[in-house]
Amino acid sequence: MIEWIIRRSVANRFLVMMAALFLSIWGTWTIVHTPVDALPDLSDVQVIVKTRYPGQAPQIVENQVTWPLTTTMLSVPGAKTVRGFSQFGDSYVYVIFEDGTDPYWARSRVLEYLNQVQGKLPAGVSAEMGPDATGVGWVFEYALVDRSGKHDLAELRSLQDWFLKYELKTIPNVSEVASVGGVVKEYQIVVDPMKLTQYGISLGEVKSALDASNQEAGGSSVELAEAEYMVRASGYLQTLDDFKNIVLKTGDNGVPVYLGDVARVQIGPEMRRGIAELNGEGEVAGGVVILRSGKNAREMISAVKAKLASLQSSLPEGVEVVTTYDRSQLIDRAIDNLSYKLLEEFIVVAPGLRPVPVARALGAGGDYFAAARPVLRLYHDAFPGAQRQHHVAGRDRHCGGGDGRCRHRDD
Repeated sequence: MIEWIIRRSVANRFLVMMAALFLSIWGTWTIVHTPVDALPDLSDVQVIVKTRYPGQAPQIVENQVTWPLTTTMLSVPGAKTVRGFSQFGDSYVYVIFEDGTDPYWARSRVLEYLNQVQGKLPAGVSAEMGPDATGVGWVFEYALVDRSGKHDLAELRSLQDWFLKYELKTIPNVSEVASVGGVVKEYQIVVDPMKLTQYGISLGEVKSALDASNQEAGGSSVELAEAEYMVRASGYLQTLDDFKNIVLKTGDNGVPVYLGDVARVQIGPEMRRGIAELNGEGEVAGGVVILRSGKNAREMISAVKAKLASLQSSLPEGVEVVTTYDRSQLIDRAIDNLSYKLLEEFIVVAPGLRPVPVARALGAGGDYFAAARPVLRLYHDAFPGAQRQHHVAGRDRHCGGGDGRCRHRDD
């Protein structure tokens, strides 16, 4: 078979040259477009289901959210393990699939079963799938630093949540941009129990009044003077006074009771369980960029850095984006180290490569190593530390004779 291939190759040199050219072009294209990362992804194919149940204790979250989700996900095709974790106000369910399962097929199956279990969850609770990423998808992190001292943590977090986050999501292969640090601004209503009792108002009535007052509605359209006008009732709450002027009830004498009469309305920070600090110099806000599963980390990080550089001029005066973690540096060092080692090994092995008859190839393998030994000796004398890395090269291997036996001798 081999002789036939050789004869046909010699007889069709042009086809062989074209095939070699095609393979070279295809190999070059593959090398350029192969996803490059310094950390191998050895994780299982998994889909994370996250559910928020604010203000609820872990046991309540376990009974009302985690348990229904976990038992339902046990029936997902291809799932080998289902793990559920309940925390204060949050539920996490990990669905781990068999090796070789297509990640997008797994996500579609989990989404299908999520639609089935939605009716079993408490009112207002909705489960959602985690990002299309793996455990090594955390590739870039940045911080928003105020050098001028004119912007507080709430402003920095708002810049991250409502500006940078959505801009970075437009970059290809970005799965998620997670916000960290800073202070999340919220409208807070601190009711006075004594005043609620005085006016005969319950907390449920306060909540119902808030829900009814913070909405908009359309009233179709009217035709007037041969023109059509759309009717819209604007009722979104935008200022603190809008909250204070919400009518909770009307007394017997016709005097309305406002929210400001029974509660203190203010803008304050959301309760925090951690902080983000930079170099021990104070708190900051920032974001973590997550790579989409199976994509090129190096290209995505380059696009993120270019995008952040272009957005710098749009930030308020004194606010600066500082890179706190960049895996592309690790990737570049890994590639440089691998290239250097391959070049070293090529230089060491090259002197031992010389054409020999095919009939002697099996019996004269020791000649290759014998020819390379002077180069190895010079290399090891010049770089003593390299002996630990190339200890195999110091072994002399000699094969010969009709019995095919080999003898090894260590220096």
